[in-house]
Amino acid sequence: MLSTIAEDADSRLIYSYNKAVNGFAAKLSDDEVQAMEKHPLFIRAIPADKPCKLMTTHTPDFLQLRGSNGLWEKTKNKGEGIIVGILDTGVTPGHPSFDDTGMPPPPKKWKGHCDFNKTVCNNKLIGAKSFLKAGAEELKHVPPIDVEGHGTHTAGTAVGASVKNISYLGIPMGEASGIAPRAHLAVYKVCGDRSCEVPDVFKGIEEAVNDGCDVISLSLGFSGEDMGYSSDPVALGGFYAILKGVFVSTCAGNDGPNSSTLKNEAPWLLTVAASTTDRQIRSTVRLGNELEFNGQTLYQPKTWNSTMLPLVYPAGSGLKANASKCVNGTLDSKQVRGKIVLCDLGVNYPLEKVMVVSEAGAAGIILATQEENPVTSIDDDLLPLPASHISYTDGVKIKDYIRSTKQPTATLIFKGLVFNTSSPTIAPFSSRGPGNTSSLIIKPDIAGPGVSILAAVPTLELPIIFDFFSGTSMATPHLTGIAAIIKKEHPNWSPAAIRSAIMTTADTTGIDGKQILDYTGIPADVFAMGAGHVNPNKVLNPGLVYDLTPQDYIPYLCGLGYKDIDVNAIIHPAPPVQCAKVKAIPEEQLNYPSIAASLQKNDTVTVNRTVTYVGESHAEYQAVMSVPKGTSMEVVPSTLKFKSLNEKQTFKVIFKRSGKGSKLTMGELKWVSSKHVVRSPIAITS
Repeated sequence: MLSTIAEDADSRLIYSYNKAVNGFAAKLSDDEVQAMEKHPLFIRAIPADKPCKLMTTHTPDFLQLRGSNGLWEKTKNKGEGIIVGILDTGVTPGHPSFDDTGMPPPPKKWKGHCDFNKTVCNNKLIGAKSFLKAGAEELKHVPPIDVEGHGTHTAGTAVGASVKNISYLGIPMGEASGIAPRAHLAVYKVCGDRSCEVPDVFKGIEEAVNDGCDVISLSLGFSGEDMGYSSDPVALGGFYAILKGVFVSTCAGNDGPNSSTLKNEAPWLLTVAASTTDRQIRSTVRLGNELEFNGQTLYQPKTWNSTMLPLVYPAGSGLKANASKCVNGTLDSKQVRGKIVLCDLGVNYPLEKVMVVSEAGAAGIILATQEENPVTSIDDDLLPLPASHISYTDGVKIKDYIRSTKQPTATLIFKGLVFNTSSPTIAPFSSRGPGNTSSLIIKPDIAGPGVSILAAVPTLELPIIFDFFSGTSMATPHLTGIAAIIKKEHPNWSPAAIRSAIMTTADTTGIDGKQILDYTGIPADVFAMGAGHVNPNKVLNPGLVYDLTPQDYIPYLCGLGYKDIDVNAIIHPAPPVQCAKVKAIPEEQLNYPSIAASLQKNDTVTVNRTVTYVGESHAEYQAVMSVPKGTSMEVVPSTLKFKSLNEKQTFKVIFKRSGKGSKLTMGELKWVSSKHVVRSPIAITS
């Protein structure tokens, strides 16, 4: 087709696709695309200039994987024999996280190759390829070496080998490990300097599936107003993956906390939100009135004596209006010399604030987060000055103290690693649902650790090989590793069954037994955390699963109003369909592990679901409901009895809006047996 409109077709061609779609990527003008649209075989042109961003190790302990009572030891399962494909910025060859000591060769089904030499590629890092033809390196072969750090970090988080006795700037950090440390790793470099191109990402997914990956992880997302599944390369490539039985783990995005900022909302993808962990590298602010506020910093000076010092909060106007944010040129050295300075985040980078304060002669710095982003992290806290990074709320209290006394004083107390802090909390940057394409499929699906995650990085300028990153990019590979462990235990489970097991066993309370909170301090809703926070110790034995075949998504797509040409573009290479001959279903009727419905006053909606029994022998489940406010709810039947493995049972949930209620009300449905609790979150919108 390309040759019919371009004489120099060979030089225009970027990729040919013959698996996930029947098509190609090429450089064409608008006029040439319009000419191609007249061809009888033409289906769709997807613009390749849609913006795509990367969504930027104590977590095995936090998730209760390590130890005699942890999942690894109890199940003897660390993802052995599973191949995980990471689509990102590449990998750092030779990093200790990718050591293959004790690793067997990859399974015989593996068809990929490694572009590094044999001394670097091993039984751990079994594949490494580059696809940057559509990006800045145009048509040049770029080795899949990671210079940005993002790809190495996500790969290490998902499947990194155990590395003992690591430290960070002299702070002992213990043992670093990926979530599935015995799984094999295949890396596909589809992103350059923090950006990714549509054709490269799509080609990478196609290649990962064809090479034999069992699980694919994408910590990236495309932006655009309601792209729709038929124009989203992750949705398109993801559907091809599930057709082949490959699980796809994706990130929710880092555009929170506003609603409907979600990326990767297709229901055949797992969409992951980011939460905090229970580890801090603590520095405590102690005020002259004896009040203390816990913050964080990576710099833990050993010579600091915690003497009380004058405390100042810079203020200014005119040219020095940003003095409170410690912007260069706004501080008076006479005002801050020898003192501890409180600076608000914003305008300039934290490190620049520290340099400004340090050059003005200050003795220490307190960094207060902004109101819209109050969760503290330590990603950028490589600070050459005694410091504490505190929350917005604590910053307000410290400012009140400064205003209340003529001679405010403070000191910093450095406590090093502290565990079992209150957690998890959903990060403010984590993108929220509902989705723009299908608002009655609750997204994100699940939350996982994504704030201040320590994992492998390239050794570039700093003498460190493990560093702290935050983002839903960091949360996603945690779930990727968990999916690999499930795949090892249940090799015949579908991607939908794996997703269901993750969602229905999730926790809605933290380590303190209280409800998981949003960054604002109120309980997180379903569009912030999905079904809850992942609990790996329950995912292998969920009792019941909400299963789906790839074909089950077709009535759902037709029900969304997609044209035949769009549906067939999404489901390719499955046989084409005509929606007129398909019994379309409303989106809320898709057999998803979560349940959502839209009701006005006095409306009644019946939602149908089918569960598959994956437990042992026989079992009986009772429905236990938490009814959304302003809504009545009935489950029919209220008891499900199973006599054999893989037996299916169907039930109905009948909702009626009994009053105006709020815009969003939430509840839950639990199927409870003597051994299992299978939970589905419920959202009722108006």
